[in-house]
This record gives sequence, C-alpha cells and structure tokens, in this order.
Amino acid sequence: MTTSPERWEDLVERYATWLSGVRNLSPHTLRAYRGDLESFGRWCLGEGVDPLGASYRRLRGFFADLVQARYADKTINRRLSAVRAFYEWLEREGEIESSPFSSMPGRKHTKTLPRTMSNEDVDALIDSCDATTIEGKRDAALIELMYATGARISEVAALVPADIDFALGQVRLFGKGRKERIVPVYGRALSALKEYLSVARPQLVACRREGPPTEALFVSTRGNAMSADALRKRFERQIALAGLEGDLTPHAMRHTYATELLTGGADLKTVQELLGHESLATTQIYTHLSVERLKRATRLAHPRAE
Repeated sequence: MTTSPERWEDLVERYATWLSGVRNLSPHTLRAYRGDLESFGRWCLGEGVDPLGASYRRLRGFFADLVQARYADKTINRRLSAVRAFYEWLEREGEIESSPFSSMPGRKHTKTLPRTMSNEDVDALIDSCDATTIEGKRDAALIELMYATGARISEVAALVPADIDFALGQVRLFGKGRKERIVPVYGRALSALKEYLSVARPQLVACRREGPPTEALFVSTRGNAMSADALRKRFERQIALAGLEGDLTPHAMRHTYATELLTGGADLKTVQELLGHESLATTQIYTHLSVERLKRATRLAHPRAE
C-alpha cells in the first residue's frame, strides 16, 4: 500500500512533536527539519516513490538529484541528515522495518573558515547606529551585547531584562535545548544596555496598542518582542549603513568573539563553555582562525617577513 501525502504529513508532525518535547529543539530548528522533510516528501511524490516502502537504491535518486541541482555540499548533507534522523525515528516507532538511509554517505566538502570581523568593522557597525533615536540606542545595545557575549541571534531574541545582571556584569543565555550558561559582559556593553533599558525600551514598549507589554529585552517600534529574524534584519541594515560587506551576518559576530578570546590567550575549554558548544570539536575550528590572524600580524610586523 502506497503512503499517502496525508499519512506522510501526519508522520512528519508526530516527529516534530517528538523533537520539540523530547529533544527540546528551538522553533527555528524545527522549521528547518520540517522544510527538509517536506522537500523530500515532494520529491517522492513527484518521482512516484513510496517513502515508507522504497529501497536504498531507489532513494539514492534523491541524493543524486540534489547533486545534479548543484546544491551546496553543506545543504545536501543537512538534508540527508534530517531525512536519515527521521527514518531512524520511524524505525524506532515501528513504522518501517529498517532505515534505507542508514548507510547512505554524505557529500565530502572542503571546510571553509568562518567569516570574522575586525575591531574597525565592529566600531563602524556601532557608529552606524543613530544614538539620538530610540531605535539607534536599541541597535547599539544589540550589537554591543552580541560582541560582548558571542550569543546566537536566537539566544538574544529569547532574552528578558532580568537575564542581565548589572551588579555582577554578566548575562544568562539559553542555548540549544534550553541549556543555560552565564557569560560575562564588558563595561561598554553594560553601559549601552543601561541606556537602552532606561531611555529607549520604555518608549518602545509604550508603542504596543493592545495586550500586555512584552517581556522581551529587545522591542520593535510597534512595542512587540523582536524575533530572531527581526533582529537579523536590523543587524543587516546596520551592516549596509556602515558600508561593510553584505555577507557579514550576526553569526560572524559570534565567530569574531571566539577568535578574539583565543587570540587573547583563552583556553579552548573556556571558549567552548562561553559559546555553549556541546562538543569541543565544534570549537576547535576557531583555533585555525586565531592562528591565521597571528600569521597575518607576523607577516605585517616582522622585519624579515616576506
């Protein structure tokens, strides 16, 4: 019996509920999983493939079509990972006997070093915020906080004012799986946050026309909590105003934070804890960045460098 589209959608929803309840994944990650599984479901429908009854050989066509469509290796591996994890769940739930994706290899790809920003870039970004406006004060506080903590944009969106401890100079962040970590914040960022909270945020909160005031730290001009997407757009807007390269993202600020710490002498384990990485291997890529920065500095400064 061929699996109907409705049956497939029901299984995807059950899986998403399981991911949310058991693995406690963020809404952003759940959307990504759904998108990848829906894409695979559409491929099966278009190719006349029964997703719950097809063989390994038949389903390799999905992989081949992604390659032929010239998707980036990283995108292909992400989609295969999402589908593979889903089939493993289907096997555990007794929906299929065995996963046809268990032995399907991913694409090998060349590792590229993350983009980072210079101190001059960060200064230009902060200077692009109009400090005479409430929006400018908010955006300056946002950028200072990101540079001070290396927080993910989703973590920043989840903050409330009570998460900032001005007395101890630290912020409480909730990472993947709602795992809590405490990150110290330098004085300049705390000053920007104090000004935002005392001057700008109350005016922004007052713009809300109906319903109770938002508890979110960062608030839009309509008085609503700013989502990760909204914060990302503000960041991109300031990147453009500062005249910086358009491919610099909020995550580049996180990469910069990690690289600065390692270049300054912080040990890898400390940086791992500050970033909220589960695995030390994830943090190790920043050692390459810090070494490359030291090499560039040596080439520029050493009298016998060529």
